[in-house]
Amino acid sequence: MKTFFFVLILLISTLSFSQNEERFKAANQLYNDANYTEALEKYKAILGAGEQSAALYFNMANAHYKLNHIAPSIYYYEKAQLLKPNDPDIQNNMAFAKNMTLDDIDTVPEVGFTKLLNAWTKTFYYEVWAKISVGLIILFVILFISYFFIQSTGKKRFAFVFSVMVLLLMFASLGLAYHGYDLVTNHQPAIVFAKESQIKSEPNLRSTEAFKLHEGTKVLVLDSVNNWKKIKLSDGKMGWVMNDDIKLVKNF
Repeated sequence: MKTFFFVLILLISTLSFSQNEERFKAANQLYNDANYTEALEKYKAILGAGEQSAALYFNMANAHYKLNHIAPSIYYYEKAQLLKPNDPDIQNNMAFAKNMTLDDIDTVPEVGFTKLLNAWTKTFYYEVWAKISVGLIILFVILFISYFFIQSTGKKRFAFVFSVMVLLLMFASLGLAYHGYDLVTNHQPAIVFAKESQIKSEPNLRSTEAFKLHEGTKVLVLDSVNNWKKIKLSDGKMGWVMNDDIKLVKNF
C-alpha cells in the first residue's frame, strides 16, 4: 500500500514538472513574440503551481520590465538574484530596471574591519563554513590523539603546533558561519510598490513625514509594529512605512 502511494506521488510530481516545463516553453515563446502580458500570465501560473527558480523569476522580471512595471521588475530581479547571486545577466538587467526609479539614494560604503569581515564571510555560504568547521574539528581530534602516540620529539612538536593552528582555524570558520547565518536571516530587503510612499518618523499616521519614496526603491526592513515596517535606506536614513506600500523580497 505504501509503495502504491509512493508511486502515485512520484507520478503526480513527474506530470506536474512536465506540465510546468511545457508552460515555461510556451511563456518564453509568447515573450519572444512580444506578448509580454500573456507570457506573464503563464509565468504566474507556474509560480502558482509551486515552481520556483532563478530562471522563472528572471523571465518574470524581464516581462514586467518590457511592460514598464518598475516595482515588479526590480522585485523579481531581486528574487532571482537571491537564488543565483553572481549571475551577470540578472545584475545587468536589474541595473537597467533601477534606472527607471525616481529616488536617487547614495550607498554608504563599508569600511575597515566590517568590510573585511563581510568579504571573508561571503567567500562561502554559511552552510559551507559550518561544514569546514566540522572537518577542522575532525582533523584537530586526529592530530590531538596522534600527539600522544608519536614517539619522535620533532614530530610530536609538529603535531602539537599544527593541531593548535587547526583549532584556531576551526574557531575562525565557526565564527564566519555564525556571522554568515546572521547576515542571511537578519537581512530582509523589500521593494517599494506604492507610486509614492510617505515615510513617517514613527509608526502612526499622526507622526511627521521623514521623507518620501517611490516605486522600485529597495529598502531594508529592520522591525515591524502592527501595520508598519521600520526601514533603512542604503544611505543610512530610517523611517516607518505602511505594510501595504512594500513587498518583502524573501517572501517566497
